[in-house]
Amino acid sequence: MILTTKRLVLREFEEEDWRGTLAYQSNPLYLRYYPWTHRTESDVQAVVRQLLAQREEEPRTKFQLVVTLAPEGQLIGNAGIRMKTMDDREADIGYELDPRYWGYGYATEIAHALLLYGFRELGLHRIWAWCIAENTASAHVLEKIGMRQEGRLRENRWMKDRWWDTLLYSILEHEWQAQEFPRSL
Repeated sequence: MILTTKRLVLREFEEEDWRGTLAYQSNPLYLRYYPWTHRTESDVQAVVRQLLAQREEEPRTKFQLVVTLAPEGQLIGNAGIRMKTMDDREADIGYELDPRYWGYGYATEIAHALLLYGFRELGLHRIWAWCIAENTASAHVLEKIGMRQEGRLRENRWMKDRWWDTLLYSILEHEWQAQEFPRSL
């Protein structure tokens, strides 16, 4: 599977992508809103192997993709859309970027591509996402793509020796259809 936008290519993970993933996941700015304090080669290799295995599942319900800059192919993050089952007609989305590429609108472009794929190709009714409440940049991206905040889950994530609130967002297909976003990438 490949999704292309004006500036990005979202493609399937390959085994060697662990190196580029480890490079940005080792950045302290990236680690700020994740449970890890550091990442190792074996950590990231194990995740990549798991993602490669998910590609073989039938029916496939999880699509986690490497995010690269077009046309040079520089790995700058990853993103995904995941369903519990094919019958649910709902999925969650998520994205992460190398901090060196924050602030350029890439996350919004990625999230928009995931919505387009979910509603157009997967025939979903509802797409949702969550973020750490203090991660205001991620919350802003979700709002920019038309998601509505459904709630704030108080102190529901334990990490880094403290409780964190999370924000829950969603968008329904008819809400997405009513937006003025382009219907192609």
